[in-house]
Amino acid sequence: MAADADHGGTVNGGPPQDDAALGTDDAKRLSEARERIRQQLGKIIVGQDDVIEEILIGLFSRGHVLLEGVPGLAKTLMISTLAQTLDLSFSRIQFTPDLMPADVTGTEIIEEDRNSGHRELRFMKGPLFANVVLADEINRTPPKTQASLLEAMQERQVTVGRTRHPLDNPFFVLATQNPIEQEGTYPLPEAQQDRFMFKIFVEYPTFDEEFEVARRTTGMNDQDVQPVMAAEEIIRLQDLVRRVPVSDHVIRYALSLVRQTRVGSDGVPEFVDELVGWGAGPRAVQFLILGGKARALLQGRFHVQIEDIQALAKPVLRHRMVVNFAAESEGIGSDEVIDRIIDATPTTEDALSRDARFQKIFAS
Repeated sequence: MAADADHGGTVNGGPPQDDAALGTDDAKRLSEARERIRQQLGKIIVGQDDVIEEILIGLFSRGHVLLEGVPGLAKTLMISTLAQTLDLSFSRIQFTPDLMPADVTGTEIIEEDRNSGHRELRFMKGPLFANVVLADEINRTPPKTQASLLEAMQERQVTVGRTRHPLDNPFFVLATQNPIEQEGTYPLPEAQQDRFMFKIFVEYPTFDEEFEVARRTTGMNDQDVQPVMAAEEIIRLQDLVRRVPVSDHVIRYALSLVRQTRVGSDGVPEFVDELVGWGAGPRAVQFLILGGKARALLQGRFHVQIEDIQALAKPVLRHRMVVNFAAESEGIGSDEVIDRIIDATPTTEDALSRDARFQKIFAS
């Protein structure tokens, strides 16, 4: 595969990788699927292009997504509309302080056969048994109920008693939370946030976008969303993402970003030691590379570039890196620290390998 090192095309060691291994027709399928989905979403959702792009990257990477934004930004509508465009089963769980784990996963009930009078336990599936699950306001339910999602998100199964119940494939959890109302909420613990591939901030729309929202929602809107993709095709595209080649240089670059968040480690910049309380774990590297593969295919490319890793650094790292009190007192958030880490990391292969600070990181 011939490409310059700035874009991560040079393979350093390992078996040779070739764009042709994917096949042009195979690779185009994902890019075309993206356009079909966007066309249908555009009938209902105005703007939010970056949010939709990152949600699709999460979907085709087999990841889960945490959306954070103030009320009224169409987070729930966006997710339910996406489920319609994908022709997948959809369930919405409204998380509340009195919600119990069995309300999410399901429970065993005693069922009696009217003919024989014999009684037996039967598992009644909960709303978690759907292809797309919206966990609405996930931070409004206690940790016991939040934890009911952990096994499902990681292992695609639910264990009740001694029985394991596999979940349907594909399985995609999109959770929302409100950042401005903290009374009566239970912040997600770091271990559970780590299960989410991305944490996406949903911002206010632009003037033109909000104008269009006002025009559409206060008049007659008879746009119907048509399903454009079935579960079988989504699974094939998810498998296709895994086949996208990635060079050793791009992997080293992703590792360099993540390992620079770990306070006290060799080669970490001084500003990280000063501003960060806890850094990202290995899942961050995995999701950066998987997300980079999906992003490359969505844009019609057959290999991962450095710009793919940079574009996904914030949604992957912002919830895996905890800033300390010193940063908070100065109004510095995780996104600003990530920007500074990207600025401090060389993109070319030679500069990265020759830098004394990164030699320490690679040797650690």
